[in-house]
Formats: sequence, structure tokens, C-alpha cells
Amino acid sequence: MPRHIANDSAPSILCLDLGTRTGWALHDDGATFSGSITFRPGRYEGGGMRYLRFHRWLSDLLANTRRAKLAQQAAPIDAIYFEEVRAHAGTDAAHIYGGFLATLTSCCEQRGVAYQGVPVGTIKRHVTGKGNAPKEAVIAAMRARGFSPADDNEADALALLDWAIHEAEAGR
Repeated sequence: MPRHIANDSAPSILCLDLGTRTGWALHDDGATFSGSITFRPGRYEGGGMRYLRFHRWLSDLLANTRRAKLAQQAAPIDAIYFEEVRAHAGTDAAHIYGGFLATLTSCCEQRGVAYQGVPVGTIKRHVTGKGNAPKEAVIAAMRARGFSPADDNEADALALLDWAIHEAEAGR
């Protein structure tokens, strides 16, 4: 169900929490849609399949195919923001994040879509008041704003969207 997070004149913004389970939040024409999607490779697939699936999903979203199903309209996406992670729990997580980041940035460059990374601490500070807040605090903050994130990935994407819209409104 669409939730309103800011005024209807805000730009069309997509926010992503990149990873094998990617959280996403889309603000389009005054309504907000969000969720999370898994790009885990199947049992008999190579590790590169996650990036091919992500590329197809993102390309469809940018070409309005998936957004038309979500919002029944299809304005172009003005900007994509992603959670910029500087420290990872392990080497595999760092490599996977790098693959998603490379896929995202090349897709945006190819289509001329603006993109920007936002540090995790900046996002958490915006929604919780604390830059090192735990995942549970971010989920609670997004629930307090009227959303029902299914997991921390969706909550992170919604928090990033809240930050991006706040920044866009402050810049006016």
C-alpha cells in the first residue's frame, strides 16, 4: 500500500540497500513503495547470476516496466541513492557489495541517471538521532513514520529515502 512520505512535488527517487537481499524504496508521484528482493544464486548457478538478476531488475525499474505495475504510472527516475558501506563484516560481503555497486553505477551511467552514495551513519543519524544505531532502532523509526518494513533491508532503504527527500526539500 502506498504511503506518503513528503509532498507530491518531490522528484522521483529510488533508494537501495545493496546486497544479496536488496532493500528498495521508491518515491514516485507523491506515493512511496518499498520492499526487499533476493538475488541469491541458485544451487546450480554461478555467483555472477546475482548481478545479472540485479541488472535485469534495475533495468526494468528504470525502463518503467516494474514501476508501472507498482504505481500505475511511469515518470522517469530522477535520482538513485544507495547506502554507502565503508566497512564489511567479511571479505565475501565486501566483494558482493562491490559487484552490486559496479552493476548499479554502470547501469546509471549508461542511462544518464544521477546516483549518490550516502554513508550508513548519516542515514541512521537522520532517522534515529544516533549514527551507530542498531538495526532494530532503524526499523522502529520507520514504523513510527507509518511504514511496515518486512526486514532491516527494506527499513534501511526507507530511511535512506526519508533522508533523500529531506535533503531535496532543504535544497529548494
